[in-house]
Amino acid sequence: MASSREHWVLTFVCPDQKGIVHAITGAVVEIGGNITESQQYTSIDTGRFFMRLQIEAETTKEAFGRQFEEVAARFEMTYVLDHVGRKMKTLVLVSKASHTLNDLLYRQRAGLLPIEIPRIVGNHSDLANLAEFYGIDFESFQVTSAQDKAAFESHLRQLIAEQDIELIVLARYMQILSPEFCRDFAGRIINIHHSFLPGFKGANPYAQAHARGVKLIGATAHFVTEDLDEGPIIEQNVTRVEHSDSKQLLVEIGQDAESKTLTQAVKWFAEHRVLLDGQRTIIFR
Repeated sequence: MASSREHWVLTFVCPDQKGIVHAITGAVVEIGGNITESQQYTSIDTGRFFMRLQIEAETTKEAFGRQFEEVAARFEMTYVLDHVGRKMKTLVLVSKASHTLNDLLYRQRAGLLPIEIPRIVGNHSDLANLAEFYGIDFESFQVTSAQDKAAFESHLRQLIAEQDIELIVLARYMQILSPEFCRDFAGRIINIHHSFLPGFKGANPYAQAHARGVKLIGATAHFVTEDLDEGPIIEQNVTRVEHSDSKQLLVEIGQDAESKTLTQAVKWFAEHRVLLDGQRTIIFR
């Protein structure tokens, strides 16, 4: 038994049926817990039930897990139990653009993001000085061929295993990951795309937006899948623009939305507020 009350976050997904909330609250009572935050949602589309709880209890993770296992098995739950505020091990991939990386690093240092970044990896060396400024190890690898990509992803797999990486963030990383890598780390890779998806997928979305004369430009943070820019959407933001704005100005205007959108998505993920429901996400804000 822990000597003081711990603050836990519990998230779970299961087929929707009667008695779920009653069983969960009963398990919390059994460990002497107090629910400090509770959110739930039933998906009509998939027939699944989603819940996120924050619980104060004078217990260990192992004891909590033992108490919860019977309920989880009875309702066929997939669940995660973690400490509130624990810093999630995060690997960041970058290319040349610095704005999204700088926002992540600034907010992490300020204590606004519950993540720990042991390593930044780029396919260019342009952002090495920025990583050094924040005291984070940086590596760069040229990826110009299929052989390079295979070697690069093999190195990433080794890093992920050695550093116990839980989340991979593509902070304007401008290379396409292999289908195998995307499958193996499904639900753990977040990308920022510089358009309001599903519009303007792929390369040069600001040029596409300018050519179409859009009045709003946007940014989308989404999970990475085998299909380019098709993964479940986590967060989006838009900014109004004018017909007189040049392509370069759209790029400059959009950087704020990109940074804000990616950082918010990472924060929600690290706080266990993002749950997958097929091609959609459930966000417990």
